[in-house]
Amino acid sequence: MSSDILSFIIFLPAVVAFGLMITTKDVNTIRNIAFLTTTVILALVLKIYIEFVPSAGMQFVTNVPWIETYGINYYVGLDGFSLTILLMIAILIPTSYLLLWEGKTKGYWINMLLVQTGVTGTLLSLDVILFYFFWEVMLLPVFLLIGQYGFGDKVFTTIKVTVYTMLGSLLMFIAILYLGVAYHNEFGVWSFAYDKLMHITTISYDTRVWLFLAFLTAFAIKIPIFPLHTWIMDTYKNAPTGAVFLLSSIMAKLGVYAIVRFMIPIFPEIYVEFSMWFVAIGLFGLVYFGIAALMQDDIKRMFAYSSASHLSFISAGIFSLNSYGVNGALYLIIAHAIATGALFLLVGLMQEQTGFKTIKDLGGIAKKAPIFTFVFAVMLFANVGLPGTNGFVSELLIIFGIYEFNHTLGYIGALTVIIGAAYMLWMFQRAILQDRPEGAVELKMRDLKIKEIIGLIPWIILVFLMGLYPEIFINKFEPTVTHYLNDILQIGATK
Repeated sequence: MSSDILSFIIFLPAVVAFGLMITTKDVNTIRNIAFLTTTVILALVLKIYIEFVPSAGMQFVTNVPWIETYGINYYVGLDGFSLTILLMIAILIPTSYLLLWEGKTKGYWINMLLVQTGVTGTLLSLDVILFYFFWEVMLLPVFLLIGQYGFGDKVFTTIKVTVYTMLGSLLMFIAILYLGVAYHNEFGVWSFAYDKLMHITTISYDTRVWLFLAFLTAFAIKIPIFPLHTWIMDTYKNAPTGAVFLLSSIMAKLGVYAIVRFMIPIFPEIYVEFSMWFVAIGLFGLVYFGIAALMQDDIKRMFAYSSASHLSFISAGIFSLNSYGVNGALYLIIAHAIATGALFLLVGLMQEQTGFKTIKDLGGIAKKAPIFTFVFAVMLFANVGLPGTNGFVSELLIIFGIYEFNHTLGYIGALTVIIGAAYMLWMFQRAILQDRPEGAVELKMRDLKIKEIIGLIPWIILVFLMGLYPEIFINKFEPTVTHYLNDILQIGATK
């Protein structure tokens, strides 16, 4: 298959979006074409996934000059790690459209298409300037979605998340320019390819630490990692369902991806040296956000804290310096995207139908919408790591990895995952299963429609397929993990 297939996957949504912007105003036509576009991309990604040969190297590479004077190239490609996340994006976006089908405007669907170009370009970029370009591109449509279609104090929410992300992006951009200049000074030519920047030897240790922290700040804000998380609560509460889905299921995961893709190769010794701190911060975030989730009555804020808790656990796995933890973290990226993405979409449907999003005002949903309740339960159990689901496999691997890294932290990690089960099950019992009090106003709640069920069926299949046959997926990215541990960090696949 031609390497240009990746460029087609990246830019097709944007080309279609701009075409729809100037050719039609009919919302149904725009929505249908947008859905067809994402379905075509899914078919192409499935073909790539089937033909991909598991290995440590990049495949389907395109590397051509872009801004030749400064060595900035259009350099894209994928390995097993990025391929797995690409498949996740390709499956989740078109199927999510089926749950967002009604009541949306032309601008909503166009922004959804533009986000897909941004996130796919970010994922596949191997030149850090190109990566930065797509990193910024993927944010703008989300800001527009929040500002135009959000709830409550949506203007303040948009400004807050914009300031946070711009601050992190600015620090990363300064670090990127510094690395480019350092490479030019050492080798006499310009380059911003990540696999070239990893060969720089002239930067002092202290400077490398500051550059490392600059990159980490940008990625930690996006994930988010404690204490750079304060934007997430109001954003998830006030953003429209589509924007929350994109932020939680896809864009947050790209922050974790970027840590692995760029920070490990460029700053391997600092990554190893600081690993204990970030495993500890990750476990602290798991506990802190979990306790905060227990205290919430607004169901979207509760899921915001829940998402942050799981992402903190993923971060701890990424820094555990062994194959158990890193494989588990990469697997949990996919598992969490499926479970949390579905839950946010279902909560959005529930809010649209009932008019409520506070747990105390809900209840009695199970009797009115049994299919909705079944799907909600499947995703909730995957989220808490029930055996047989993808969440169980990924969380177990991370716990093994943290235990391999440090026995004490491993015990803490194993015990603290109980917090996630506590707040999820408590919420499920009160908001979904529990009958409404006598005399309370009856909620208007319909069950899932056929197209919504069709959209969720692939998600349910993946929950159990990944939970029962994890080797199908792990085999695709394990060679990449082994390469990073053995050849780049030079610490071996276990520690």
